Amino acid sequence: MERLEVLLSCMNQNDLSIVKKSHLTGDVLIINQCQENSDIVKNDKNQCIRMISTTERGLSNSRNMAIKHSAGDICLLCDDDERFLSSYEDIILNAFKSLPKADIIAFNVKGHKPRLRQRIQRIGFLKSLRLASYHLAFRRQSVLNACIHFDPLMGAGSGNGGGEENKFLIECLKKNLRIYYVPAEIAVLCPSASSWFFGYDKIFFKQRGTSTKYMLGMPFAIIYGFYYLLAKHSIYSRDISLWSAAGSLFYGIFFCHSRRNKELWKKLLPLLFQLIMWSSIWINACHPSFVHLL
Repeated sequence: MERLEVLLSCMNQNDLSIVKKSHLTGDVLIINQCQENSDIVKNDKNQCIRMISTTERGLSNSRNMAIKHSAGDICLLCDDDERFLSSYEDIILNAFKSLPKADIIAFNVKGHKPRLRQRIQRIGFLKSLRLASYHLAFRRQSVLNACIHFDPLMGAGSGNGGGEENKFLIECLKKNLRIYYVPAEIAVLCPSASSWFFGYDKIFFKQRGTSTKYMLGMPFAIIYGFYYLLAKHSIYSRDISLWSAAGSLFYGIFFCHSRRNKELWKKLLPLLFQLIMWSSIWINACHPSFVHLL
């Protein structure tokens, strides 16, 4: 029987109470980023709880440390704002048992389902961009054998916004790991203040453009940039205009701290605005429900 271990990333915990708070009943490895370096181990009935406290910072570093020190066959990524269903262990282990070739499986979290058809399916590059870290469980040995880790230049604490889980999944796909989606609910995500998301402003879109280019490369980042601006317009339109969002996003894609790219950006910006404008007009006129379906 395979063993599941939850990898919980958090900060400034003084004890193990977060395990009970998160409704975790199985094995847990806590990476607690705080002001000291220490280890705690507690064995209680059928549950093993370990907490590694570290002065290291950054969510990606926390994930990597958890994977390195995990003892589970299957690992589930977790943050301190999740509350798990009583059956989460059975759901996850049964999913991996029914999909023996799966290296990674994404699950549902109440209120934050990925925008995917609600059926078991294989996940490719584009669909991997719709997943978040709290959806993901994986076979630890598959990730270790492929020498894959979370990029420290991305994620909370890096100063570059989020997207580290998408970069992680893209690297997994490049190494031929198999990713599946199983539409079974395992937890509830509680509202909490983000350490990097402060609304849909210019900084958000600039970081989105930079991280998308970093993950996908220039050509695909441009294509995905158009898709994102149109598909998400109803979500961010109250905070920022389409044109400001586009300007910041494509600035993030093209700007690489060089004078040459600044000049290129100035030349391309009017053309990009025209493309976005005509694309928006065409979609609204010919396919009014298209953006909603995206």
